[in-house]
Amino acid sequence: MSDRSELVLYHAVPSRSSIVHWMLEEIGHPYELRLVDLSKGENREPGFLALNPMGKVPVLLHDRVAVTEAAAICCHLADAFPEAGLAFPVGDRRRGPYLKWLFFAPGCLEPAMTDRALQREAPPRAMVGYGDFETLVGVLAAAVEDGPYLFGDPFTAADLVLGATLRWAMRFELLPAVGIESWTADFVPAAADGPRGATELGSGRDAPRFAAPPGGDWTVVVRVVFA
Repeated sequence: MSDRSELVLYHAVPSRSSIVHWMLEEIGHPYELRLVDLSKGENREPGFLALNPMGKVPVLLHDRVAVTEAAAICCHLADAFPEAGLAFPVGDRRRGPYLKWLFFAPGCLEPAMTDRALQREAPPRAMVGYGDFETLVGVLAAAVEDGPYLFGDPFTAADLVLGATLRWAMRFELLPAVGIESWTADFVPAAADGPRGATELGSGRDAPRFAAPPGGDWTVVVRVVFA
């Protein structure tokens, strides 16, 4: 691409675009943030629909090419900026499992959480991508048991997407709190190293995007309780 730093994110708070906002901070390249006011229906205006006919954020423009869907955008950015070390390259034996976990959150976890949030009756196992809730939770628990990340030491875009989704699920108490199985994600030990796991505060190019805890330490522990 002609200019790898030409990145524009269409963003709304709160929304799934926060996942991509976090990813852009991990990449460490300059980007422009364009806020979309969902309450005013700006996501349904013709100009925005020309970028994403679904009328949803996030939308990332990279070299003036629109990419949508949070996990797809994170996958694209991880591959486009390999120096960030957030993806395993093609040919690496971990590439396939990495892609599996990168898309596990939107493909399995989020639909299961949505069913629980809407208090839907459990659908027949064969009809849904996640199978059944108990199996989903068990698979997640096994995947994060050893830590600190899905693939040991390297933090990848898969950890980011899955971690952000789990944080959302725990915030709304959509995972059972019976029994204890924890995944602790140490999202970077020092502020100088970046905003891994930081809490989004502001919006707009002049507003603070992330805030560090007291002492300037970016460490965030994401504790997920499984049945």
